[in-house]
Amino acid sequence: MSKGNFEDFLSALTHLKEGSKSFVVITLVKQIGSSPQEVGARAIVSSEGLEYGTVGGGKVENRAIQEAKRMISEKERYLFTDWNLQKDIGMTCGGVVSFFFELFEKEHPFHVTVFGAGHISQELVRLLLKLDCQILCLDPRQEWLSKLPSSPKLTTRLTDNMAAEVHKIPPKSFVAIMTMGHGTDLPVLIETMKQRDRFSYVGNVGSQQKYLRLKSDLQHAGVDDDTLGRFYCPMGEDFGGNAPIEIAFSIVAQILRTRDEIFGKTDL
Repeated sequence: MSKGNFEDFLSALTHLKEGSKSFVVITLVKQIGSSPQEVGARAIVSSEGLEYGTVGGGKVENRAIQEAKRMISEKERYLFTDWNLQKDIGMTCGGVVSFFFELFEKEHPFHVTVFGAGHISQELVRLLLKLDCQILCLDPRQEWLSKLPSSPKLTTRLTDNMAAEVHKIPPKSFVAIMTMGHGTDLPVLIETMKQRDRFSYVGNVGSQQKYLRLKSDLQHAGVDDDTLGRFYCPMGEDFGGNAPIEIAFSIVAQILRTRDEIFGKTDL
């Protein structure tokens, strides 16, 4: 593999490691006789198919892709295999190739959904991007979504009906609500609290006074008494000031503490 190709491979590997997919790296480590690629050829395969590179194309690559998908499904960590291209693969060339497969698995995806892309959200998302998690940020204002950084860890969604998006959030997600104000927070919070058992954490930016109002509004919306107290408002640990970055730090601290309480510190 040339220097340029190796740099491309490292770039693709880094990009996939930052994402949410499990994937397999396939390396051609040995060949005897004729084969479609040279030793050192690499490919990266996810459950969706070939993500990068090639280990020969045609039948041999198709077989390698299927083997990689099987490893992802069965969570098999490593595989070293020899294939006779004529007998095992059905190719006319009579060479023998040896492949090494290595699985890179995302075992416990950590999802955070942020409703609102305003000042606090801008700081919060940037802090969350430093963690091993996937982030979804929703807002009806494209100009605010556009201010967020580009990252494979971050998905932005422009929507005029944020409450209608709640049912699409992955189970065990951490939900942070910080929209333009009470009127836009409340529909999202009501829908989230009606599905509260699906989520690991629900928080709403605001004061103690806002908490009392939200709790009353939830009660009038039919949220049962056992669920009423199962959200954080004010959201975040009790430290720092009112600057957006300090509020964002306190929210991240609370999310991480809750995550560790639920899943354990060594499981994520």
